[in-house]
Amino acid sequence: MSRVGKYPVEIPAGVTVAVANGVITAKGKLGELQLPLTDHVDVSAEGNKVSVQPRGNAAQARMMWGTTRANIANMVKGVSVGYSKTLEITGTGYRAAVQGTNLVVNLGFSHDVVYPIPAGIKVTCEKPTSIKVEGVDKRQVGQVCAELRTWRPPEPYKGKGVKFEGEAIRRKEGKKK
Repeated sequence: MSRVGKYPVEIPAGVTVAVANGVITAKGKLGELQLPLTDHVDVSAEGNKVSVQPRGNAAQARMMWGTTRANIANMVKGVSVGYSKTLEITGTGYRAAVQGTNLVVNLGFSHDVVYPIPAGIKVTCEKPTSIKVEGVDKRQVGQVCAELRTWRPPEPYKGKGVKFEGEAIRRKEGKKK
């Protein structure tokens, strides 16, 4: 039995959830998100709660039960509050700036890295060494941060690179003579 799936999702004020034709839609003050549903679960929205039940006792149905409930909870939180992650850039001469619809990052390469900001994502740089990624879709915010981090992940000797705010980098001792 799913420990996550058995709890209904609370819908906050200002958010509407509708289930129609195998698609669940959540609308809030920040935007609208849709999630196609699988054949393995039944979703019902009554009052200010959304509940998910598996169809049958098959392993796939039980797996999708908790997954679908978690995805619906992420949608509801995204359209009401939103998601944000902050990246920190550490290193001499490393910096970032938003230019129009592109994020331009200097990470010590012979060229600047130009990253086109996807639709539905807002990127801001309060400081040249800080990148804040905000959006409605939790998966998309995490994907953008992961793509930004892949250019220069933090290295263990000097700690240079792109890391999440508050992330602890395991440091190594340098070479001895």
